[in-house]
Amino acid sequence: MKLKRIFSASNVVLILLCLMYFITYLDRVNVSTAAAGFGPEFGLSKTQIGLVFSAFAYPYLLFQVIGGWVSDRFGAKRTLIACGLVWAAATVLTGMAGGLVSMLIARVLLGFGEGATFPAATSAMARWVAKEKRGFAQGITHAAARIGNAVAPPVIVAVMATQGWRTSFFVCAGISFVWVVLWALTFTEYPKDHPRITPEETALLPAPKPKATNVPWGPLFKRMAPVTIVYFCYGWTLWLFLSWIPQYFLHSYNLNLGKSALFAASVFFAGVVGDTLGGIVTDKIYERTGSLQKARSGMVAVCMGLTLLSLVPLTFTHDLYVSLVCLSAGFFFAEMTIGPMWSIPMDIAPEFSGTASGMMNTGSALAAILSPVVGGMLIDKFGSWELPFFGSMFLMAIGVLLAFRMRPEAKFDAGTTAPAA
Repeated sequence: MKLKRIFSASNVVLILLCLMYFITYLDRVNVSTAAAGFGPEFGLSKTQIGLVFSAFAYPYLLFQVIGGWVSDRFGAKRTLIACGLVWAAATVLTGMAGGLVSMLIARVLLGFGEGATFPAATSAMARWVAKEKRGFAQGITHAAARIGNAVAPPVIVAVMATQGWRTSFFVCAGISFVWVVLWALTFTEYPKDHPRITPEETALLPAPKPKATNVPWGPLFKRMAPVTIVYFCYGWTLWLFLSWIPQYFLHSYNLNLGKSALFAASVFFAGVVGDTLGGIVTDKIYERTGSLQKARSGMVAVCMGLTLLSLVPLTFTHDLYVSLVCLSAGFFFAEMTIGPMWSIPMDIAPEFSGTASGMMNTGSALAAILSPVVGGMLIDKFGSWELPFFGSMFLMAIGVLLAFRMRPEAKFDAGTTAPAA
């Protein structure tokens, strides 16, 4: 009976979403480790490698809002099937790249495929996850993404050592195609249509709502603007870490490829713990206080402040193990913001949760364009691998100040231009 509860219809949906988050980040960050292979082969500078890292983010930024609207309008099932086929094909093409231009084209295609994934997943969660469990659901799915971050360096290094960097992308693409098949065979748009759903599960889930048709774009953009800015502040640190941490340990401390991959994986595993714990903590705070302001905005502000403090020692010392501790702590606290942040679009605008979360994630997508390139330019110009982290500390301070402007407790009213009290 216990096993049956574990593999209930709603839990299976959550497991599939966790797998998707894992795979999408595996497909995003494998390039960071593989750069040790294709960088020298193609004769790329650090700035050019930074462009490769950020290339996927241009269409990713564009498709956040579009993808969110598509998932609200046409459903998460069809949206994610289409996305999965595109990102898997893009991963194959990355492994077939012959130089900078073809690598950039493949990464841009990856951005098209992955642009709608998280908004579509949030749209699915709005129907399949109870309100009091939203933080946990967002935390555990993003924890799966960070497992992808953590697994990527050692796995890609292992494949590269025996089969070359190209094969690592072909392996990732194969995993992606398998997930698409599982999603297509298992997921239903509405819980009531699932053949394995029970009345007990249905009673715990949100009441069914029709798919959104007429999105109040202007008012919703205005309402989500503070959330988007705060998420940009977080996203800058995220993409700096995902893009440069493997290279940081490789070059700043002259480690071999295997050791640098293990150190990078250690940092990313701290994010796994942070994501999971952050989702649990935000739900507990909400359960005990009944205040979304404390559970979401307050928690985000505290965790961003702790991220800033964790990175400060990097500016005073250059020691391998101090760096490992500081970066791991910084990534842990930054990832603790994920559960509350991704719950906010569902709190504010549940009927437009895909679109609202897409708007929020444009902040991270814009950071994904800028952060890797700026980091590469600073490293090329000044030769310092610690200098890029100054930007993270500055933006985390801004995030602390703006967190309380998000107002998750004030639900968006489509009939007005102001948040409902």
